Amino acid sequence: MAATGLEAYTEARKLGLKACRRAVVNGHSPYPAVLDDILKEYDVLAEVPVGLMELPLDMVAGTRTAGRTTAFSNNFMPILKEGTEFQMKWSNLYESQMDVGIHDPIKCYEFLNRFYVLEGNKRVSVSRYCKLSGIMADVTRVLPRRSDAKRIRLYYEFLDFFKVCPLYQIEFTQEGFYSRFAEALGQNLTDPWPDELIETIKAAYATFEKLYVNRGGDKLETTTSDAFLVYLNFYPIGTLLEDSSDVISSRITRLWNEILTESTDSVTLVEDPKQIRKDTGLLDVFRSAPDYSVDKPLRVAFIYDKNPENSRWIYGHELGRNHLVSYYEGLVDAVKFEDCDSDEKIQKAIDAAAADEDSLVFTTSPAMMPATLRSAIHYPKISFLNCSINLSYNAVRTYYCKMYEAKYILGALAASMAENHKIGYLADYPIYGCVANINAFAIGASLVDPKAKIYLQWSSRKGESWREWFAREGVRVISGPDLIMPKSPSREYGLYLVEDDGTVTNLAMPVMNWGTYYEQIVRRVLEGNWEAMGSSKKREAVNYWWGMQTGVVDVLCSERLPYTSKKLVEILRHGIITEQMRPFDGELHSQKETIKTVQDPLLTNEQIIEMNWLNDNVIGSIPETQDLVESAQGTVKVAGIDETEQTAKSLNADAKAEDGNSAKSE
Repeated sequence: MAATGLEAYTEARKLGLKACRRAVVNGHSPYPAVLDDILKEYDVLAEVPVGLMELPLDMVAGTRTAGRTTAFSNNFMPILKEGTEFQMKWSNLYESQMDVGIHDPIKCYEFLNRFYVLEGNKRVSVSRYCKLSGIMADVTRVLPRRSDAKRIRLYYEFLDFFKVCPLYQIEFTQEGFYSRFAEALGQNLTDPWPDELIETIKAAYATFEKLYVNRGGDKLETTTSDAFLVYLNFYPIGTLLEDSSDVISSRITRLWNEILTESTDSVTLVEDPKQIRKDTGLLDVFRSAPDYSVDKPLRVAFIYDKNPENSRWIYGHELGRNHLVSYYEGLVDAVKFEDCDSDEKIQKAIDAAAADEDSLVFTTSPAMMPATLRSAIHYPKISFLNCSINLSYNAVRTYYCKMYEAKYILGALAASMAENHKIGYLADYPIYGCVANINAFAIGASLVDPKAKIYLQWSSRKGESWREWFAREGVRVISGPDLIMPKSPSREYGLYLVEDDGTVTNLAMPVMNWGTYYEQIVRRVLEGNWEAMGSSKKREAVNYWWGMQTGVVDVLCSERLPYTSKKLVEILRHGIITEQMRPFDGELHSQKETIKTVQDPLLTNEQIIEMNWLNDNVIGSIPETQDLVESAQGTVKVAGIDETEQTAKSLNADAKAEDGNSAKSE
């Protein structure tokens, strides 16, 4: 038999008083938040009608004004005594809800994805007590002015999403997640999504949320939406409607570490050689690797998206694989899979590696990360590494070289050789770490020649004829591709000089010693130290980011260089290895503004990796994804840098431009 209105009120009041006591103990207000008080800390741009819709009840955070606030606890349970007029109205509303339901919509204001009630506080309270999931509401949005604050930037990303898919339930905590969500569903943030898909999302999300909360997801800092996106990275949305609860729960359990990693948004950079135990001799490796022998070697697979003959990048990794096999004299068996340029081919290669009982798999392109990640979940006993940087996944470790150290030295050397102060720089893809290489080169050049200008071109840009452009601009000292192309060898690699007669003279080249890199990683696996090479926080992503100190990066000089130029290289190399010289120390200026003053702290690793600005002596720009050749776009979509400098200055300029039209556009 259903409780009477008075009985329900008494029970609801107990819940409210309990919530009040808990809030006071934790130093929080026991009452619902008041939007009028919150808005005092923000610059409001406009109030925009959104219309009538069903709201998730758990997103109702407070009231618009302070009136009647003290009648409720912060979870909207009543706290006034029985026998009051308030209790009678609440009890009558409860009985009406049990008989015919509540049909009148509330009126509320939405601000930063939370709702504040103007009319209908008791309707919210009764609905929550009855454990309803949603309530109809007439919503008005309070629009904050754009700023550089992450919360505001993220909210404007939500607004772009809401225009094409009006669901408040989908709430992400990291920038870029709404775009990833759209891509996972084959949509964009420009065109309205089909009504059928929106209903599918609502139903699938409700199923996922229930099972995720049962697993303990409500106790994490991340949102259910973040975890929902992780699930969609591995399984189609239809599986949440078609498969059993037991199957879905099992998948959530398998993805748990990835969900935890997503919530931390953290990458542990293992860069200090002190974090790596000092190498022992090869004989000691044999002695300390009891699980492996010449008869039972450690089996390693390398997966390439191209082949060594037509790719400089793959050629370098193939040299590393050959070094690995040669160095360990039969203790390691390393096979390769070439031309794996699609998810299907990557998956087929990894399946073959698993069938061959390979213990370690290296995928050598950032574009391979999605397929690698799915395989890592499917084959938890295999250790996976992807050659990329700043991609935060728990199941796949990443590795990359600090190439900006070598580029800094080459920039200084280039400036010493460029009599007309003009230096060319050919970049490949605008991905994490690439812009740091460009800027380090430019800063190194300005160190030797304050008048030096770096003429930037991109080999992956559509319709680019970089040779003609350099020639037209009178650029003769050029930093070209890092390695030679085996299939069509040319001297146009490394740092080179174009002579008056058009011939090319090589000056120096950056060296990525992938053999040394792979040797050090595999050594730890052989010795049983794989876990020790990771993070002390097991739920963080791990990225090996090694430079000159570990011997995986260097600069090789031509014998034709003057001895003074070689001396310059040695001085700079010694300074970097001993950490007496850092390329991004001191004052830094972009093409638009001052990035760092002398008094400011050093740039963090994350700021170096994620650079999206160009030094003030660089002539050129960072291309957008659509301006790149198709073969480059896949890599950039996975590991591309932000295409726009999101500084406070530029955001404030955008906000001023929108003052007159934001309300209308909403």
